[in-house]
Amino acid sequence: MIRAVLIAGLLLGAMASAQAQTTLRVGDQKGNSQAVMEAAGMLKDVPYKIEWKEFPAAAPLLEALSAGAIETGLVGDAPLTFAAAANIPVKAIAAIRQSREGLAVLVRKDSAVRDFESLRGKKIATGRGSIGHQLILAALESKGWSTSDVQIVFLAPSDAKVAYTQGSVDAWSTWEPYVSQEEVLFHSRRVITAEGLTPGLGFQVATPSAIRDKRPELEDFIRRLTAARAWSQTNVSAYAETWGRLMGIPPAVPLNWLSRAKIRVAPIDESVVADEQQTIDLYFRSGLIKQKLSAADIVDRSFSGPIGKGAGL
Repeated sequence: MIRAVLIAGLLLGAMASAQAQTTLRVGDQKGNSQAVMEAAGMLKDVPYKIEWKEFPAAAPLLEALSAGAIETGLVGDAPLTFAAAANIPVKAIAAIRQSREGLAVLVRKDSAVRDFESLRGKKIATGRGSIGHQLILAALESKGWSTSDVQIVFLAPSDAKVAYTQGSVDAWSTWEPYVSQEEVLFHSRRVITAEGLTPGLGFQVATPSAIRDKRPELEDFIRRLTAARAWSQTNVSAYAETWGRLMGIPPAVPLNWLSRAKIRVAPIDESVVADEQQTIDLYFRSGLIKQKLSAADIVDRSFSGPIGKGAGL
């Protein structure tokens, strides 16, 4: 009898614990947060459930955030700017810093195009509002050109890949891991990168309701993501091998990407706000957003603690 009561008590306790466990719905893009956290062992013993949803680009991820289908996710600075201009209620809670060599305009190996200047009047594929779009705008501005000096063809990554491969566009402005896939597997060439042109920021963003109602989960997630990125910087070859296996892609592709990327999570500080303002100002000058936004209004600086812990500071 006592044994039965004890067993019943344990079962009730387990059920209560299961019912109390919360779920954090996380949006991701191919081979990013989930891959590095899994490779670094940061998805073990998570005291809440992570429900992952993968998106081909930032725009649909932000739409899912706006619709309440997810609560946090990874996007670039350009899509965040568009989202803010569209009054989508999200806040940047952590920044992703990396080298800008993996954001590039690509041409096929047999292309006669040798530099960005040679693309005048030609077709460049990219996603509307993406960091690839941002790179084109920044490159045009650096040359003193207008948007009419090239033909921007707006396509989702999968469609852009097809158009680029088939030669229906002359170039593709894209990001990692697409850049390294094209370089390593198909010998595409980068004719311009974002180095010196754009801040190259990524952001972990979250809805205001998640920041309010799931702060412990968000803080723990950010800490784990920061620790995973720190691990990846000192274990590049191991991470590239694991990433390649997880994605079903030859390890030479992620090795090419990760060796130069040096991806790390950084707190939202004055430098991050200034860099995001640079992106906002570029989009405003280009006429793609109609109001002058303040970067300080679309960030939340209160997650620096877990970022510091994850980085071992």
